[in-house]
Amino acid sequence: MATAAASSASEPEVEPQAGPEAEEEEDEAKAASVERKALSRAVAAEAAKTKEPGWDLQQEGVSESDGDEEDAMASSAESSPGEDEWEYDEEEEKNQLEIERLEEQLSINGYDYNCHVELIRLLRLEGELNKVRMARQKMSELFPLTEELWLEWLHDEISMAMDGLDREHVYELFERAVKDYICPNIWLEYGQYSVGGIGQKGGLEKVRSVFERALSSVGLHMTKGLAIWEAYREFESAIMEAARLEKVHSLFRRQLAIPLYEMEATFAEYEEWSEDPIPEPVLQSYQKALEQLEKYKPYEEALLQAEAPRLAEYQAYIDFEMKIGDPARIQLIFERALVENCLVPDLWIRYSRYLDRQLKVKDLVLSVHSRAVRNCPWTVALWSRYLLAMERHGVDHQIISATFENALSAGFIQATDYVEIWQVYLDYLRRRVDFRQDSSKELEELRAMFTRALEYLQQEVEERFNESGDPSCMIMQSWARVEARLCNNMQKARELWDSIMTRGNAKYANMWLEYYNLERAHGDTQHCRKALHRAVQCTSDYPEHVCEVLLTMERTEGTLEDWDVAIQKTETRLARVNEQRMKAAEKEAALVQQEEERAEQRKKVRAEKKALKKKKKTHGAGKRKADEEDEREWGEEEEEEEEQPSKRRRVENSLASGVAPAMEEEADSSGKCVTIDVAPPSKQKEKAASLKLDMPKVAHDSSKDSVTVFVSNLPYSMDEPEVKLRPLFEVCGEVVQIRPVFSNRGDFRGYCYVEFKEDKSAQQALELDRKTVEGRPMFVSPCVDKSKNPDFKVFRYSTTLEKHKLFISGLPFSCTKEELEDICKAHGTVKDLRLVTNRAGKPKGLAYVEYENESQASQAVMKMDGMTIKENVIKVAISNPPQRKVPEKPEVRTAPGAPMVPRQMYGARGKGRTQLSLLPRALQRHSAAPQAENGPAVGPTVASSVATEAPKMSNADFAKLLLRK
Repeated sequence: MATAAASSASEPEVEPQAGPEAEEEEDEAKAASVERKALSRAVAAEAAKTKEPGWDLQQEGVSESDGDEEDAMASSAESSPGEDEWEYDEEEEKNQLEIERLEEQLSINGYDYNCHVELIRLLRLEGELNKVRMARQKMSELFPLTEELWLEWLHDEISMAMDGLDREHVYELFERAVKDYICPNIWLEYGQYSVGGIGQKGGLEKVRSVFERALSSVGLHMTKGLAIWEAYREFESAIMEAARLEKVHSLFRRQLAIPLYEMEATFAEYEEWSEDPIPEPVLQSYQKALEQLEKYKPYEEALLQAEAPRLAEYQAYIDFEMKIGDPARIQLIFERALVENCLVPDLWIRYSRYLDRQLKVKDLVLSVHSRAVRNCPWTVALWSRYLLAMERHGVDHQIISATFENALSAGFIQATDYVEIWQVYLDYLRRRVDFRQDSSKELEELRAMFTRALEYLQQEVEERFNESGDPSCMIMQSWARVEARLCNNMQKARELWDSIMTRGNAKYANMWLEYYNLERAHGDTQHCRKALHRAVQCTSDYPEHVCEVLLTMERTEGTLEDWDVAIQKTETRLARVNEQRMKAAEKEAALVQQEEERAEQRKKVRAEKKALKKKKKTHGAGKRKADEEDEREWGEEEEEEEEQPSKRRRVENSLASGVAPAMEEEADSSGKCVTIDVAPPSKQKEKAASLKLDMPKVAHDSSKDSVTVFVSNLPYSMDEPEVKLRPLFEVCGEVVQIRPVFSNRGDFRGYCYVEFKEDKSAQQALELDRKTVEGRPMFVSPCVDKSKNPDFKVFRYSTTLEKHKLFISGLPFSCTKEELEDICKAHGTVKDLRLVTNRAGKPKGLAYVEYENESQASQAVMKMDGMTIKENVIKVAISNPPQRKVPEKPEVRTAPGAPMVPRQMYGARGKGRTQLSLLPRALQRHSAAPQAENGPAVGPTVASSVATEAPKMSNADFAKLLLRK
């Protein structure tokens, strides 16, 4: 390492110091240098595992005895610096800056898991031994470490262990490692390392103790327990003493009685190793274990075939083990599931519930609860169960209080979570008090904690969530009940209830009745009557019920004067309430009437506009009729001359546009086909029109929907969509065809179909959804026939509560994704960030940020809510979109005597303009027969239509009607 090289290179330049202090400093410097070299070699050794075989062969000659040569090489390299050294110094400086940044970030948010991991990696790379130890120690106090992190830490410490004290330190690390998760590899490493200390005092007993505990912990593991059994047997066989042979026999027999993979090979090995025939009881146990193995195999194979975290498979396995009821196997399968699902609170709750109700072993139960809150600190249910378990097993009060303080700093997601944890802790404190004494230390602590709870909810929680989380004042009610029932202090209870009522609860009848019941049980009649009188005056939700309770009490206990007062107050109050209700009803009726009047006024205005429009159309129709008569006379005289200019105009238009004139056919009133000339497109759309006309129409093949995607929200101004879109989609696979959709005028309509050769290419193309194309987000969705699947919706984002995702509002429109990501990175690992835009790609000031876990998300809410970004105050909350309203089914409206026809048949507003006949009004036939509402004419209409049939017209007459300006 550069650190070691630099220190060794600078030694000759330092003047020698005399005295014992100088020698001690020199010894310490040498020891530190040795430790850094050892750690550097450990890092280099792990890095060498990833290199090519040829590189490994070149490094085989390096050993610990080559330290002087390395120092010499480092010194010579420093005396003649080259490009490699300058590059390495630059990289080292970059690492130091990154280390400082990570340390500063952890000082702000110590619960950033990824920050801890990255800091340990960089410190280890730089060879900073003490800092690496401190960083690992700090992380292990906050989080349970994974198997990989523990093995890396253990390997580093083992490589630097020099004497017996260092070995004891490694043993302590192993003990901490095996408590975090069930890890067969750590137990195997522990057993093998303990074998190295067999020469020390009590070494043999230590090795056997480690292996026995390993068998108890992971010996039942179906797939990984075999390695522990084999290592233990090999150790006992290696001792080669006659007295140890029976120990090996015992290990074989114990292993063969447990269902494990490769049992047949173990049995064959036992037969070969044993000189005597295998006893019958061992054979019977072996056969029974084989039968059990067949029952367990489906669940083990399901785990092997599934991908991590395999929660559903583990849940099924747990259900199976719970039915069998073997505590050891149930504990093992829970531990195996938690290795891959350590951030699933429900799994921890189920595991701890089983231990609390079934095993009830103190150390085991408390260990699991402690690990649960370290893995999921944001879940209040785990903290509550932990406090109850500690109380149940008689843990010291100081430890329980410290655990509660840790819970308050865990960062819960909801305000109600804080109310729940306070309630659990206050219940615990209440159970500690001996209320037979008038005053005690425990009672004073309980009252102090009630006061602190109210202050905490009012200040800390309300400031963070804009609510206290306890609108019904449940904690204050609990305190009042304790004072009244257990302390006989009704004066304090009444003060608390007065405070409860002043916090907006005086209008609720149930709150007054709760107070009344408390007075009835522990107070006196006078205060009961006073409370009910106040309730009659203040209650607004159910005043009749409160009045009835007051009258019932006076009927039972009151005097005539009390009864008269109660009758007067209740009648006055109910009269006032009825008057208020009548006023509210009148006001509501007035609002409804105003709305109806507005609707009638709007209807009248629309009718007037419609009449005016109709009048204009009638005037225009009369003028057109006069012109039509003149044209008809002119046409009868010179019909042949009229056809020639028409043809001449068609030829000129064709030559001017450069496109063959489009011909359309339409049936006239007699049913014949009439050829109509269509005017050419405008100049700015000639290119699109020619492209549209040249492109052959391709019918959509629904059998290719699986290899086709629908692309929409493209810019209408896009020229040659097929040419521009093909490079984007060819990245996903071979594109067979791109079919852009054009209007009748040749304008691109902003959507197209992309057909691939393979299904997987179409699935991969869906990932291009929301990709920006010419300033607009492109929408890519599966090609689905909605006539066959009317309920099909494509919405790629979740609409339910996601505790690891944040919703941010109030962002400035100029805020970019990169700027927001830099802000969010300071509070955790950002997996995804999405700025919400409209269909045109313009930002809406909203964003969704997905973190790696719920803990990081909750920390980000606390730090970012109310933050100012470019003079905009943003709001940050856990993502919980409101439920979308399901559209109601269309009403069915029928005419008298007509069949049931859905109203939605013609759209939401009836028959649309686009559904009208394209026949000119001048040619439409009018029938005198009455029309049914929303239906055809009642009675036969054939005769009347024949009688009123318009005279037949020639092609020239029809053309004149269309071409008249």
